[in-house]
Amino acid sequence: MSPASQNSDRANLLGSFASLLGVLGIFLYFIGWIYRWAYFGFFEVEITTLNLPLESFLLVPIQVILGDFWIFIRTIIVVSITVVLIQFTLWLIRSPKVSSPASTSKSPISRFTQKLHGFWLLKPLRSFAQLFPQPFRHEIVIIAWILVALFWLARWQGTADAYQDAVNNTSTRPIVTLVSPSDKMALGRNPDDLLTNLPLKNSRIIGDVNQFRQIFGRETNDTTNPEQPIVWRLLIENNNWVYLFPAMQPGAKANQRPPVLAINTGDGQVQLLIRSRPKRLP
Repeated sequence: MSPASQNSDRANLLGSFASLLGVLGIFLYFIGWIYRWAYFGFFEVEITTLNLPLESFLLVPIQVILGDFWIFIRTIIVVSITVVLIQFTLWLIRSPKVSSPASTSKSPISRFTQKLHGFWLLKPLRSFAQLFPQPFRHEIVIIAWILVALFWLARWQGTADAYQDAVNNTSTRPIVTLVSPSDKMALGRNPDDLLTNLPLKNSRIIGDVNQFRQIFGRETNDTTNPEQPIVWRLLIENNNWVYLFPAMQPGAKANQRPPVLAINTGDGQVQLLIRSRPKRLP
């Protein structure tokens, strides 16, 4: 083999490797974005309002694919099903081969596949697919099914992790203490008199009053009742905003959501924010 052909093969190999890395990066970013969209969506926080670094989205897929043994097994199952669906879809949009009447009458499988290919809903789909060149047509099907599989993998894991962090005895979010001037927050307690509710005569409210009342009077941690402890945890600090929530009790339903407080710290209203290592309850 001549040096010129070797250089050409090496260049083609490097080009293919670079293209593969580009596609892999897109898939990883897609998984990370969907995971965080599902995770913060569980707490009713829009991910578009958070200024998260780009590289963080590329690390999240490790949790989605290799989080633990059962997550890895689920990934293998989803990958296997995706491969089958890709092959099945390519078979459906492929033009059916015309078989002889004798072979069709002898083979029940051939009769079934011919009827399936002749299903009226598949005809417009097959006609639409024929508009694209065959290699591009196959790539569209493959990428579409891969994105669907990655979407559901990331969404399932994001929702599962969010529920785990929302429940107190399984949460990995840090326990938090926030101290602020009394004239900056309507909620909160006086550290010298934790039993007295602060007056709210200068406060105004819009929206669900019951939501406010569920938090008012429960602003401090209280673990004296192990069946219904009150533990405030930090969801995230981002863009001069601090997101806090009271963790839910064990046995909370999957469709339950904890209230989340979004506190702006841009004007210096929060004087002290204390975070501690999360404590797992027995």
